Amino acid sequence: MADFSKGAAWIRGDIKPIEEATIGVTDWAVTHSDATYDVVPVWEGAFFRLGDYLDRFEASLAAWRMEIGMNRADIMEALHAMVARSDLRNAYVAMVAARGVPAIPDSRDPRDCANHFYAWCVPYIHVVTPEIAANGARVWLDETHRRIPPESVDPRVKNYHWGDFTQGLFAAKDAGFDTVLLPDGAGNVTEGPGFNVFALTGERVVTPEAGVLHGITRRNALEMCEEAGLQVERRALPLAELLEADEVFLSTSGGGIVPVAQIGERRFSNGSAGPVASQLRARYFERLAEPRFRTEINYGA
Repeated sequence: MADFSKGAAWIRGDIKPIEEATIGVTDWAVTHSDATYDVVPVWEGAFFRLGDYLDRFEASLAAWRMEIGMNRADIMEALHAMVARSDLRNAYVAMVAARGVPAIPDSRDPRDCANHFYAWCVPYIHVVTPEIAANGARVWLDETHRRIPPESVDPRVKNYHWGDFTQGLFAAKDAGFDTVLLPDGAGNVTEGPGFNVFALTGERVVTPEAGVLHGITRRNALEMCEEAGLQVERRALPLAELLEADEVFLSTSGGGIVPVAQIGERRFSNGSAGPVASQLRARYFERLAEPRFRTEINYGA
């Protein structure tokens, strides 16, 4: 009997254990990182804000000029069937559009590629472990490796161009930090590997608007900040302003709201999770249970 305990994959209409999932080595998704994707969390047996993640995935398909031969209903059916087969109640679920292999041998024309869809799910991933998040993450501000400029790769289209993030993560781990935050060429904050960043000063919350993925959990954070009566600003966030903030927190589909205790040598809230960020983190997990955001999975189907 197939073992789905480590996750499942949907490829070409077939669902198999994730360890058996493969794509071709000459696929442009592999050779050129030519793919777009999105990740939707499953929490306690339901997708969270599935419609919003699908909206962004479809926008990415259009931006990347991909035709995968599947409509929204087809994608939803694939995701539901895959997660149901895995029997995972809390999961990290990826939907991917790959450029594919050119139908004409030796063609270098992307229009000749046969685009295709695949998906996979694994047990829920926390970008920062819950134990660290509860006490506040330690973030390395890497001013050596700058974020890929949006004029080169549009970060609003979720992609696998992670060379800058990977080098930043090496620097962060070597320095003993949990994760990394990258600036742009103008000295403004951008984002980190899998998360957006927020700076709270008084009653004002600032988050970068340009040069970052407009994350769905970022949207949750902005909505919750407004519900809490905080003034929200979406704009450039200079590094100096970030480091002068009262609190800093991150937002990620892999763990929700993550308070930041330290950036480089700068400590926030005496080196612990700040009170507002901690409240937002708790509120996020309450939101995961709200029926208006949930799409239940039929595990018995």
